[in-house]
Amino acid sequence: MTNVVFLLVPGVHLLDLSGPAQVFSTSAGLGLGYRLHYVAEQPSVTTAQGLVVQAATSWPELGPDDLVLVPGWRGDTLAGGGPIGPESLAVLRAHHGGGGTVASVCAGAEALGRAGLLDGRRCTTHHEHQDELARRYPRAHVVRDVLFTEDDRVVTSAGIASGIDLALHLVAVRHGVAAAARVARSMVVYARRNGDAAQASAMLRHRAHLNDCVHRAQDLIDAGFDRSLPLSELAGAAGVSERTLTRLFNRATGTTPLRYQQALRLERAEHLIAQGTTVESAARVVGFEDARMLRRLRADARTA
Repeated sequence: MTNVVFLLVPGVHLLDLSGPAQVFSTSAGLGLGYRLHYVAEQPSVTTAQGLVVQAATSWPELGPDDLVLVPGWRGDTLAGGGPIGPESLAVLRAHHGGGGTVASVCAGAEALGRAGLLDGRRCTTHHEHQDELARRYPRAHVVRDVLFTEDDRVVTSAGIASGIDLALHLVAVRHGVAAAARVARSMVVYARRNGDAAQASAMLRHRAHLNDCVHRAQDLIDAGFDRSLPLSELAGAAGVSERTLTRLFNRATGTTPLRYQQALRLERAEHLIAQGTTVESAARVVGFEDARMLRRLRADARTA
């Protein structure tokens, strides 16, 4: 069971909080093993939208598999908002130092900066606060115009709805992209990613549609992209003819079932190679008979 602890400060934005909370709550409902906690330095917190929420004032016991997330708050400047005491900052530092993950949405990056967790790491925040974040934490590498960043178990997002993207990313890292897609579909949201190639997901890039027929075919490919999947099998799962599936798939995703499967194989292979696996071994793991096709796909991706 993974604990997800939300640190709430006065003026917290509801969507900064509720978006990620919904992702992990939905994940828990799908059996993925999450327990949500809400902690604040006072038992009642008034949100930026005027709703008062209740929170615990003591932290649960945390382990390296747990997540602490700081939602953003309303404020014209980072420096002028989000009162966070030294004890809360100490918990953030200790949790990360013990191998845990910390995350922020929007202005919540300020809390990670105060805790010293942005120094030397890539991070982001809402576009209105990026210049200030860079000034306040000159040792941080502020990345602009992305939905979220991840660097050494420090995950930051741009704000508001991008907190959903951040949470879906964390679910995908832990449970796989197919699980993240199930959560996104349950929430009726696009399973999006930002434009940073290192964080892009081929599966999620092609899930930004609402065609259930195509989703059924994609579910089958996602679960077995490393094996041979004849078009007839995909069409049967989707409940349509092969010709109809090809037409609907291309209309919904901009690609074909085969190319979609190859994109998933390439993405997984690139991850394995980055971890030290040889090209030949990676090719076998993702379902290619030999490394020639993988090498060709990698070359095509570099020149695209």
